[in-house]
Amino acid sequence: MRSVLAILQDQVTHLPLIFRLAIYEIKSKYQMHYLGILWQFLNPFMQVCVYWFVFGIGLRGGAPVGDTPFLIYLLTGLIPWMFISPTIIQGSNSIYSKVNMVSKMRFPVSILPSITIVSNTFNFLIMLVILVIITFFYKIEFGIQLLQLPYYLICMYAFIFAFTIFSSTISALVRDFQLLVQSVMRLFFFLTPIFWNIDNFSEKYRSLIDLNPFAYIVTGFRDSILSGGWFYEDWRQMFYFWSLTLLILFIGCIVHNNFKNKFVDYL
Repeated sequence: MRSVLAILQDQVTHLPLIFRLAIYEIKSKYQMHYLGILWQFLNPFMQVCVYWFVFGIGLRGGAPVGDTPFLIYLLTGLIPWMFISPTIIQGSNSIYSKVNMVSKMRFPVSILPSITIVSNTFNFLIMLVILVIITFFYKIEFGIQLLQLPYYLICMYAFIFAFTIFSSTISALVRDFQLLVQSVMRLFFFLTPIFWNIDNFSEKYRSLIDLNPFAYIVTGFRDSILSGGWFYEDWRQMFYFWSLTLLILFIGCIVHNNFKNKFVDYL
């Protein structure tokens, strides 16, 4: 528990530094491009267009999912995933990619995954704006379930933070783990209910899908916007998700604190 509190204290104490470095990372990423930071908007917009054309028009012929237009259904699953997947992959590599720099100064290594999370949050906010504009165009009415959206955002950030603290430490020690993370995230892209409806599966397969923590986040995000169920209705799934998240956080913090002064020795 002491390790967890130490890691969390680092995040709170260095919060201004996290935001400054995140902004610097965004600017440096696009400084050599003519369109600059405009790519923060163009990248997600083009990805959405491709997925909508392939899965919505090509495979479904534009058919809605129930009473929901497929584009809206797609966006409510794809937008959180487009934040989750790259953030986990980049966050898992955050310590290894910058350890030579931080080894030359007194620097809280544990905030490196958080810098990646905050940096990608700007892109996520842009995608949310796109979603609001499109839902307004389709005249989608938000229900009272929208009030639970902050809960699922907390779930998303908590899991990403817990996992990247763990994975960034392991990836710095064992480089194969980074490749494993990338492969697993590609697999989960199809195992998460982004393009398909979880209700179409039998109880047997739904039990397996429920083991996927990303399914909990994506489904909850979609339910909040499309007036689905409340988060407390499936308390067993909620208990499983938070137990898994806290377990990963606990293990990740212990491993990180044990190796935070030895990363350079493994490079």
